[in-house]
Amino acid sequence: MSTNVLRTAEGWWVVRGDRAVPVATRAVTTADLIADREAVGHAVASPEEGTAISDLAVLPPVTVPCRVVAQMVNYRSHARDSGFTGDIPPAFFRKASGSISGPHDSVVRPPHVRLLDYEIELGLVMGAQLPIGAVVGDGDLPAYVAGVVLTNDVSARDVQLTRTQFYESKSYPTFTPTGPYLTLLDPDDFAHLLDLRLRLSVNGDPRQDRTLADMIVRPAEALTLLARFQTLAPGDLLLTGTPGGTALKAPPKAVEKIGALLPPAMKWKAFFRSQARNPRYLKEGDLITATIATPNGRLDLGEQRTSVVDAR
Repeated sequence: MSTNVLRTAEGWWVVRGDRAVPVATRAVTTADLIADREAVGHAVASPEEGTAISDLAVLPPVTVPCRVVAQMVNYRSHARDSGFTGDIPPAFFRKASGSISGPHDSVVRPPHVRLLDYEIELGLVMGAQLPIGAVVGDGDLPAYVAGVVLTNDVSARDVQLTRTQFYESKSYPTFTPTGPYLTLLDPDDFAHLLDLRLRLSVNGDPRQDRTLADMIVRPAEALTLLARFQTLAPGDLLLTGTPGGTALKAPPKAVEKIGALLPPAMKWKAFFRSQARNPRYLKEGDLITATIATPNGRLDLGEQRTSVVDAR
């Protein structure tokens, strides 16, 4: 069975219900902890009552620096929202690991960003080196992936679209809320990954709700494709895409055809004028709530609650 682990300034903790037991380890980084699964096992079996989780100040369970790689347009529902038709070629991009923040930290909107969007994503946390040329089948996943985390790939759409700048638009500090749990997986748990349901709401309004069955490129294939050009190490993070329901959506076909006749500058101006009227983009005071779990509770990555604040 999976084991949920928390990180605080005091160290690592194994989650047991609404309480947490400290892990007797010298591990500082996520990679260190993954290498000390024996200590995690001792904490699971400990008779200690533990500490109430509500009394802990939880940090992101993925430590930095690390590589953060993300998949682009990897859910069928998101592809439809984005106006894609036919086959979607697999694509990856990088995020700065400095964007990783805690599961209850505020998301800080930079002063120049007006179109701030949310993207709930399942993150794979590597447990072993992924070398160039690796071919990963579904049965090989336990050899490479140690666990999974809940993440939010926050995106500055006005930066992303006008500059085609994925790296900048998704790498500002606090743009990757992560956790609360690092869910360490046993080999039998991997068969249940496709049952994981991703849910995100803003101020209680449901926005995203899909299972991994909606994925286009699933984890084993994604690692194989990534290994053509990118190595990964223990503790590195792969974000596996977001389902439909983000604030950004492609314009209707009729509007798209008219827009194609406009000069580029006029087209962008019209597009952003329409986007500015979209109330689904994040603004100061919004509360984002996100969860990832299987219906039967076998895998439960916890809940994120992050408020949006404007940079001062």
